[in-house]
Amino acid sequence: MSKRTLALALMALVIGIVSVAAINAGGNQEFGTGWQAAYYANTSLQGTPVYTESLPTGININWGSGSPNPAVPVDNWTARFTSSQLFNQGTYEFVVSSDDGVRVYVDGALVWDRFIGRVLTTDRFQLNLTAGTHSLIVEFLELVDQAAVQFQYFQITTQPGTTPGLTPGVVQPTAGPTATSTRIPPTPLPPIPPGALTGTVIRANVLLVRGQPFLGAPVVNRILRGQTYAVVGRDETAHWFLLQLSGMQGWVWGYYLFVNGNEFNAPIVGGFATAGDPANQTDVVGQTNATLRLRSAPTMDSTQIGRIPWGDILPIIGRTQYNDWYQVVFRGTVGWVSSGFVEIVDGDLNSVPIR
Repeated sequence: MSKRTLALALMALVIGIVSVAAINAGGNQEFGTGWQAAYYANTSLQGTPVYTESLPTGININWGSGSPNPAVPVDNWTARFTSSQLFNQGTYEFVVSSDDGVRVYVDGALVWDRFIGRVLTTDRFQLNLTAGTHSLIVEFLELVDQAAVQFQYFQITTQPGTTPGLTPGVVQPTAGPTATSTRIPPTPLPPIPPGALTGTVIRANVLLVRGQPFLGAPVVNRILRGQTYAVVGRDETAHWFLLQLSGMQGWVWGYYLFVNGNEFNAPIVGGFATAGDPANQTDVVGQTNATLRLRSAPTMDSTQIGRIPWGDILPIIGRTQYNDWYQVVFRGTVGWVSSGFVEIVDGDLNSVPIR
């Protein structure tokens, strides 16, 4: 198992479970918008940034063993992410995952500090916020090997009739979900063939089901504690399992399942084999390491037909003779990207037809 695959799997493990408090209270998961990022070629956020960028859809990045830009070293660097976000009045739970360290400021007050070297870890804390705009700063530390950071939040309670404010330094790590009387409608359970290998959800109240076995794959369903489904496939390491749901299949992280037999007896299947993804044609998948232009033909002067974000996962369905361009499918659009900015993360490129 590659370090990149391990990093993706670990991140999925620590942030792939939906907080029951958020679901039951009707809260929406937020990453925020309009973030600005500044990167420093040192571990102390000192001096002039060597690279800056905008993150319009929030902080949700896995650089693997690389860095945001060639100007940023692959190890021993820091980043500062800043934004202003509009909040309702109430209590919010903040969830931040990082490899290595992270600290968070709200309205200039330090509210979470884990600015240390460590493996991928998820932290949770709660704050009371007044209605209105609040400034957010997330500082990130990368020392060696893998680099990843994700920051999100959701409202878990409202407080009508009161005027709570931010209480700097009063941080409440959460040990788990908060039960409420609101029930989540159960997923209809499909029939299970006699003698089939099955998996029962035992370590989560609500478990996300994804379209592919990695972080960032779309969530296609949710299943509940105590529900049992037929296991129809697994990844090479038997960390992810493909379950047969009603009318569809989806992937879940095996830690949260009880498998009623030898889990390695499940057949190994490709990560894109069941989601109706065009990668079914070749089983070859790439991940971008820059923001790319999607072009109508494998030439620099062809028409741009899309803009692909950094870190996006792309099925590769064609290539040029010398592998300098890949034909990909991006959000339903077939086009071409320069291969120098795409890392093959699944499958054998030699199996992709030359077009």
